[in-house]
Amino acid sequence: MNTIVQVEGLLKTYGATVAVDEVSFDVQEGEIFGMVGPNGAGKTTTIECLEGLRKPDAGTIRVLGVDPQREVQTLRERTGMQLQQSNLPERMKVWEALDLYSSFYPKPADWKELLVQLGLEEKSDTPFAKLSGGQKQRLFIALALLPDPQLIFLDELTTGLDPQARHTIWDLVRDVRSKGKTILLTTHFMEEAERLCNRVAILDHGRIVALDTPVSLIRDLGAEERVVFSVDGGLPAEFEKPFTGAARVELRGEQVTVRGQNGRKVPLVSEVVGQLTKLGIPFRDLRTEQPTLEDVFLKLTGREIRE
Repeated sequence: MNTIVQVEGLLKTYGATVAVDEVSFDVQEGEIFGMVGPNGAGKTTTIECLEGLRKPDAGTIRVLGVDPQREVQTLRERTGMQLQQSNLPERMKVWEALDLYSSFYPKPADWKELLVQLGLEEKSDTPFAKLSGGQKQRLFIALALLPDPQLIFLDELTTGLDPQARHTIWDLVRDVRSKGKTILLTTHFMEEAERLCNRVAILDHGRIVALDTPVSLIRDLGAEERVVFSVDGGLPAEFEKPFTGAARVELRGEQVTVRGQNGRKVPLVSEVVGQLTKLGIPFRDLRTEQPTLEDVFLKLTGREIRE
């Protein structure tokens, strides 16, 4: 497998603020690599350094074997970019944007085929200002695919979209990857990273605090599984005693949450249902909640709101 992106000791500062603090990682051919983190974690600054839009203060970057600062034109012809603040003139029609941008590349993809592939054929004559949020993002993906790139950068692609549009974009990203493209994306939606990415780097305060597959991150960081149900009249003290291994019981009104370490020999839900049945406790609305990448994210970065 070929290495598409190599980053070693990337450092970027703005005065006294360290935006990216000696970050190192690689991206392999054909994978979807995600960078996630709180606001101000350094995601966009990192991706803009890779795109050649910002000059790092230190470190080594190789994208498709070239230095983004020294071989800008080569990089433009071999990569596709969707920027976080992408925009177009309000009156520019969809076909006009694709036709114009295709003229920037020596061997562009067929923009008429992209119209069909991304479900924009019926919107071909629609001005940019009249497109929905999801349609605009599909257009930006089409523009990113015009150079027929080996590598595509997607920066906060689904921010501001409703769930239906978000899932449509996810399907499009998977389809692009199935055609042999490599994708590097940033997102603050943990579900998006978990569903799309082969590997994920979690950034916090400009540093990578974890990097692995979503499955491995969830397993290795010991995120808890949960069993949630409702009862009338509370729980007897005996309910908590027989659980094997560490388990915590939380009661909030009528809702009970039992938390236990993931990967237990006896499934937590089996123990909970067995104990409820043994003690004759009527319950309703029982469900299990498996640990997710969001649990890992919150454990590593905390829960405070950042601006």
